[in-house]
Amino acid sequence: IGVAAGVASLIIALAINNGFRQDLQERLLGSTAHVNLMRVESDGIRDWRPLLERLSKQPHVKAAAPAIYEQVLISRGARAKGALLKGVLPDYEKKVSELLQTVKYGSAEPLNENAANAESAASPDVPPDSPARVQALPPIILGNDMANDLGASVGSVVLVTSPQGELTPFGLVPKYVRFKVVGIFKSGFYDYDTSWAFTRLADAQRLFGLGDLVSVIEFKVDDIYKADVIGQQIDHAAGPGFMSTNWMEQNRALFRALRLERVVTFITIGLIVFVAALNILISLIMMVMEKTRDIAVLMSMGARRSQVRRIFISQGVLIGIVGTVLGLLLGYALSWVGGHYRLVSLSPEVYSIDYVPFAARALDGIVVALVALGISLVATLYPSWSASRVLPAEALRYE
Repeated sequence: IGVAAGVASLIIALAINNGFRQDLQERLLGSTAHVNLMRVESDGIRDWRPLLERLSKQPHVKAAAPAIYEQVLISRGARAKGALLKGVLPDYEKKVSELLQTVKYGSAEPLNENAANAESAASPDVPPDSPARVQALPPIILGNDMANDLGASVGSVVLVTSPQGELTPFGLVPKYVRFKVVGIFKSGFYDYDTSWAFTRLADAQRLFGLGDLVSVIEFKVDDIYKADVIGQQIDHAAGPGFMSTNWMEQNRALFRALRLERVVTFITIGLIVFVAALNILISLIMMVMEKTRDIAVLMSMGARRSQVRRIFISQGVLIGIVGTVLGLLLGYALSWVGGHYRLVSLSPEVYSIDYVPFAARALDGIVVALVALGISLVATLYPSWSASRVLPAEALRYE
């Protein structure tokens, strides 16, 4: 029971750690690009269209998309929230990111429409609340949690304020544009759902006064674990003045923390297996003490010391094997139930996801089984040696 409890605890703990790593990696890679190319010491990338066309044909590049990232303030009535507004071309964006495919309410299709009608929304001849003006407003897609905080739904009008502002006779004043909410996405990743918003590239360029330029070109590659090497190749192909980053660099601290947590978890929970091994050790020592007379009788009848050692080693290993098998079955069963039914809920504000993911791996089971059996074997060495050292004459003197 002790060995089974230790093995099951290890399997479950490693499944949780691996589940967190896999879940975060899948969400991050599904929501962001693998490689980002930016212009060094510049407001953005000009003449990005031929550059995008050329770099999308580079080896290992599966897709490329232009984008603009800027911090804005989104408000509706008395409610306001800081957000990261991303200007995109939907046809390109869907090839490098899956966020636009997680729209739960409304649709992302309005982002594909011609942005020419957005100019008419600024006309002073049209009343602000008229249906014609609302219909002409540029579209925006909000994260689910952000929409809840703002009290916005599909069809609502929100005010987007750019901190860059514009220069007027009265000085620098913030620049704002009204947007119509056409969709609400829910990725399940709290950081995105609470602070991201999407609009058309042309509308973002107009809001920030950037002209025809983009802040970044994003790439999806065929091997995510070689993103750094492919990023260097893209750098070289783009020419001087460009710099690339990849998903591993952007999230290095997060995955390093998960790896460290995995090691600490293995050591900490492994102490349970060590305690179980002590139970085996103590049980066998007690048994040697109880069976001293029987051991002496066997040895007096011709049993060799090696045979006596093998008896107790076999007993300890048998305890380890049975406990390990039961622990593996219990650990994998509980991990499957916990992951399938999402039994343990979390606060997404703290952990970015709303449930504990379980992802038990076969390799973890092999490693845990070898460790448990190895410890069980080591625990039998002293009791078996002690049993083989019994002297028949001394043990049977008073019998």
